[in-house]
Amino acid sequence: MTLHVAPSHLPTTLGGLRTSGWISRPVKEELRRNAIAKIAKGEPLFAGVLGFENTVMPQLENALLAGHDVVFLGERGQAKSRIIRSLTGLLDEWMPIIEGSEINDDPYAPVSRHARDLVEQLGESTPIAWVHHSERFGEKLATPDTSIADLIGEVDPIKVAEGRYLSDELTLHYGLVPRTNRGIFAINELPDLAERIQVGLLNVLEERDVQIRGYKIRLPLDVLLVASANPDDYTNRGRIITPLKDRFGSQIRTHYPLEVATEVAIIEQESRPASIGDVEVVVPDFMKEVIATFSHLARQSNHISQRSGVSVRLSVSNFEIMCANAVRRALRAGETNVAPRVSDLEALAASTSGKVEIESLEEGREGAILEQIVKAAVLQVYKRLATPATVHIDKVNEILAAFESGTLAHAGEDITSSQLVQLLSDIPALKSVVEVFVGTNANPAVLASGVEFVLEGLHLSKRLNKDSSGVRATYRAKA
Repeated sequence: MTLHVAPSHLPTTLGGLRTSGWISRPVKEELRRNAIAKIAKGEPLFAGVLGFENTVMPQLENALLAGHDVVFLGERGQAKSRIIRSLTGLLDEWMPIIEGSEINDDPYAPVSRHARDLVEQLGESTPIAWVHHSERFGEKLATPDTSIADLIGEVDPIKVAEGRYLSDELTLHYGLVPRTNRGIFAINELPDLAERIQVGLLNVLEERDVQIRGYKIRLPLDVLLVASANPDDYTNRGRIITPLKDRFGSQIRTHYPLEVATEVAIIEQESRPASIGDVEVVVPDFMKEVIATFSHLARQSNHISQRSGVSVRLSVSNFEIMCANAVRRALRAGETNVAPRVSDLEALAASTSGKVEIESLEEGREGAILEQIVKAAVLQVYKRLATPATVHIDKVNEILAAFESGTLAHAGEDITSSQLVQLLSDIPALKSVVEVFVGTNANPAVLASGVEFVLEGLHLSKRLNKDSSGVRATYRAKA
């Protein structure tokens, strides 16, 4: 965690703060002002969230301008948590508090007993500390065992043992919500919060008071409440108490990337570096598109549970495992440059199985279903790229004629890049088609990836036959 040190020019006493002209604003007003500045300049609210520019972001901008608490509804892997955590970037960089305050007391309107007593004793000499905007965020994953003590607070038995009365406010150990005072508090998976805890949370947010061990204290907190939930849990099961649901001014529906290009951009942004050790990995664009298209097709498949969703994290994991398989293949072949090929897509079973729920009436059909989706993704990308405008039919016919005259092409893990590239010399027409996908200056590893992609595309288009055995595949003419 980065330790932020406040600039030396900031005031250190209450009197100095008043002299500086600092103005205290509610957190929602603070967010509104900073959001207005960004919107007016045409800047995005924050970076790193792709594909929501024309859907989610306008709704979020409206919510911030209206000063609403917000609930994000969406399946897993739709960037809900990233959006929520990024909201801190819309807060002022530094915020003054009474030094030593556990709940970020506003120097002009202290809430806690500690802060009130300190201001009463020291007046304008009251020491001021500064909190960075990144520290003004609290988050809790709602679970059935979440308690009022976690969110609001509890009596600290050690403080009682020191001689304080149980009713003394100083005996309190504040929970997550008070500690996020003058900031943003987020609850993930809100429907999983027990109803009695929802009532307690509503009480402190609406009535501004809470009862702890029978002692009623006032907590006039200033908090932006943000939550996330699965749409099915939030809207259909009735697991949210109506008053708390009414607390949210805006309900924003998130979604998965609508376009393959957006998913590819997310893969490039989120995945680990493809190169591993001394092996340099270059991933052709068409292989990135295959990975992204696989996720899009999985989201449309009747064989995969759409209620649990197909997270964008699936695309990232599949991309990383594909690259890892290519590196392993290169290490065995003694190659220092490698590009993922169609044959590396067999490794996706391991990275996909744990992230999707297969719905099949037949036992053991999971592997076949995933294989069908992989093939469909390869074919879809091939057809999109290999149009009559890019791949001349005469060249394709020349390739097919070469196979009909007895040419065989071997592919798989044990086939080196140089072996696949040799096909470009054996079948000159193949080179011109491959260059449509990889360009004219590609290295041998990328050329080999292009060769296998074209062969697989012709096979899936029912122009070539393919025989598979273990890690080896052989392409031959149609019988």
